[in-house]
Amino acid sequence: MKTDIEIASSANMLPIREIAQKLHIQDDELELYGNYKAKLSESIYSRLNDRADGKLILVTAINPTPAGEGKTTTTVGLGEAMAKIGKSAIIALREPSLGPVFGIKGGAAGGGYAQVVPMDDINLHFTGDMHAITAANNLLCAIIDNHLQQGNALRIDCRRILFKRCMDMNDRALRNTIVGLGGKVNGMPREDHFQITVASEIMAILCLADSLDDLKQRLGSILVAYNLDGEAVYAKDLHVQGAMTALLKDALKPNLVQTLENTPCLMHGGPFANIAHGCNSVRATKLALKLADYTITEAGFGSDLGAEKFFDIKCRFGKLRPSAVVLVATIRALKYNGGVPKTETAAENLDALRDGLCNLQKHVENMKKFGLPVVVAINRFATDTDAEIALLEQFCNEHGVSFSLAEMFAKGGEGGTELARKVCEAAEQPSQFHPIYDEKLPIKEKIETIAREIYGADGVDYLAGAEKAIREIEALGQDRHPVCIAKTQYSLSDNPALLGRPQDFKITVKDVRLSAGAGFIVVYTGDIMTMPGLPKQPAACSIDIDNDGNITGLF
Repeated sequence: MKTDIEIASSANMLPIREIAQKLHIQDDELELYGNYKAKLSESIYSRLNDRADGKLILVTAINPTPAGEGKTTTTVGLGEAMAKIGKSAIIALREPSLGPVFGIKGGAAGGGYAQVVPMDDINLHFTGDMHAITAANNLLCAIIDNHLQQGNALRIDCRRILFKRCMDMNDRALRNTIVGLGGKVNGMPREDHFQITVASEIMAILCLADSLDDLKQRLGSILVAYNLDGEAVYAKDLHVQGAMTALLKDALKPNLVQTLENTPCLMHGGPFANIAHGCNSVRATKLALKLADYTITEAGFGSDLGAEKFFDIKCRFGKLRPSAVVLVATIRALKYNGGVPKTETAAENLDALRDGLCNLQKHVENMKKFGLPVVVAINRFATDTDAEIALLEQFCNEHGVSFSLAEMFAKGGEGGTELARKVCEAAEQPSQFHPIYDEKLPIKEKIETIAREIYGADGVDYLAGAEKAIREIEALGQDRHPVCIAKTQYSLSDNPALLGRPQDFKITVKDVRLSAGAGFIVVYTGDIMTMPGLPKQPAACSIDIDNDGNITGLF
């Protein structure tokens, strides 16, 4: 079997102008980045404003396991399969982060014969959006420290600076740092921290802003610190939002690329789902809905994280109404949830599969709570047996959900035509979509609703620091925002070791922070790192390039 990059390198890509023509995008609405990538200009929004929206399909998954699920591969393959059955379809994805690319997770362009290309460009610098976000983030940090150096007119309390520096790389050594050392000329010594770019509030803001002016207003609303009197200090108090917006002017524009089968794809933004809201940009999704009859998008990790935030945050802000949910699982991942070690998931084990189905069942129940029809997509592997497939199909029939095998990794769009037809059927059902809570509820009620309804927890415990933070947010009058819960992706609980469908547990909230610019409240549970580290054998050590510019080892 060829590697992903070998498959991508042999792809018959069309010039991006031809992909744009499929969507009736005009030449003057394209800003080219070479032959196979383009940004879409602001003018396209006003031209398409009165066009009716297509149907929005969300692809989500069970809790991720080392056995793998293939959510992005399914998303890309479903878009290709829609074209195979004669539907007008477009894909809307997040951009990859360099941290996972060079770490352990890999890229975010799909896999096998269901990939978005040019894969190497997409997984590396792409169109520079990540770098622009990093620069805007760190400009704000530099302005904060310069303000301290130049007399501190705002009386910022150095011990209560909330905004962190960032970089788009896994670097654990930068999680906790001291800046300003080396004498008076080098700044005010203080404790500082780094996070990965995709965890930055700037990333969340870019993905939720609906215009350049909205972007500027949101950037100005970032809570950066408290002063010595305990009063909030915002980015607009430092008069930096204009410069930050200038840095992000081009990054705000969605990127147009294509799949291996030349299906159009808008790829824009990339917040992580375990520490942010895990969806591509509102602007890209809303534009996609104007360009095709079906928009297929995904949300990061399992439905307890990505899908919940997609519905309760992104759809709320973007006034989006999805039509159906595709829930991705693999038989080997379900067996892992049933207690089988990763090394033994290839062997037939009906008992373990039966035990692991409780995880799938909970995710199905969760998606139905948002009022949407669910189609279960089983990303098929060669080791899946007929008996295991029959057991899974029986489960889906008993729980009233549509079911389809998906073989897009090996067959591209042809391996997903049955899934595409079932998704179209589901999307034709009347949408009863609704968020799971009212954002005007008190903070704790919103947290406890998610913990009870989505995770299956018995309740929520709050550490003293979290209680204090909630009181401060309430005092600012900023408590009527949606909540964005930072939680492990590996379990429905906040304990990654609890697989399947945990029972009799509580969620522990360690900290609560206001992302006023993004418009949500981040709730930290468990041990969540906003700056990941590299593994013992980083993927970077296997990546190389020859004198002709051919990259190898990139998956």
